[in-house]
Amino acid sequence: MSSTLLRTVPALRGALRASGAPKAAGAMATTSFVRGKATLPDLPYDYGALEPHISGKIMELHHAKHHQTYVNGLNSALQTIGDAESKGDFTKAATVAPLLNFHGGGHINHSLFWENLAPASREGGGEPDGALKKAIDSDFGSFDTFRSQMNTALAGIQGSGWAWLVKDKSAGTLGLVTRANQDPVSGPYVPLMGIDAWEHAYYLQYENRKAEYFDAIWNVVNWKTVASRFEKA
Repeated sequence: MSSTLLRTVPALRGALRASGAPKAAGAMATTSFVRGKATLPDLPYDYGALEPHISGKIMELHHAKHHQTYVNGLNSALQTIGDAESKGDFTKAATVAPLLNFHGGGHINHSLFWENLAPASREGGGEPDGALKKAIDSDFGSFDTFRSQMNTALAGIQGSGWAWLVKDKSAGTLGLVTRANQDPVSGPYVPLMGIDAWEHAYYLQYENRKAEYFDAIWNVVNWKTVASRFEKA
């Protein structure tokens, strides 16, 4: 098997583990598989629940169309790789590695993204507390500094991508990383909270004013979920 495929598959598997194991029905949205196939997670809130900060139309298109496309692409890539490997055609399997990374990353990233959010009337917005707040204050100086640095990182993304609050598994410290396109967070980092900087996440509402979207989304961040991921990392 090519080195490209050997790198891509373990990285995605690690990211899938980091995103959380499947949960019972009615629990938070999470990356899930049925009979070896990825499935679109349900949202724990209505499409319009994040308004006025994120419109219901954006949420519907983002979840039901864009995320579903990543799910379909991931399943297709996995099927192609499985068929190729069964025939010993590892060259064919290796050529699918970029699609596996793109669609697999898209599924992982969005599954975490939905969990990051909550209506402002239901645990969305505000600031974190407890151990997560202490870690942010320690590693960034203050929550306001962290938020400013996150928005700066988002604004600096050329084209499409994500900015993530991560925990370094070795050092135990928090940091910020950006990823192009749908590349998942892997290696020494555990993704805690990501903000989608793709145009499909904001353009229908904010058009070219993406800085307004970056400011608005903090009103619907679910810090309880982020804190839970931090404590388990």
